[in-house]
Amino acid sequence: MGGETAGQRAREADVEAVLEANRALYEALENGDQEAVEDAWLGAADADDKGGVVCVHPGWPVLRGRAQVTRSYMLIMANTEYIQFILTDVEAEVHGDVALVTCTENILSGGEAEEEGELGPLVGGRVVSTNLFRRTPAGWKLWSHHGSPVLTSGDEEGED
Repeated sequence: MGGETAGQRAREADVEAVLEANRALYEALENGDQEAVEDAWLGAADADDKGGVVCVHPGWPVLRGRAQVTRSYMLIMANTEYIQFILTDVEAEVHGDVALVTCTENILSGGEAEEEGELGPLVGGRVVSTNLFRRTPAGWKLWSHHGSPVLTSGDEEGED
């Protein structure tokens, strides 16, 4: 019987559900699916256009509220021809109705094409992200996303 308690099984199920919600966010971004991106975040019952959700993209100011967060993803998707996330170092913790997921986003995106109708070069980057989720009647929803760029070894040249 393995000695596994009902509480342990419930926690493991919660962790798996949170990891799935996290995967769904990145999949929606890869597919350019604005509706699915919006659905990944807390809804109108928990957040409005002024607050309730928080997002920090690398190099951006803090965005608060569904309007600013939604607009940011629309801009990113409208200006990105291709994007792929390879998530590594994914860790999830669930504490009651709140869950924390940390991961490294290894990002491949399509750079600007030199000539019209051609694909541009692929550009790579890494971002360490913290995604905070809340349990809702509709499942685990993103409450806060914070992404911080990871410096590559080339960025550290000249440092002692």
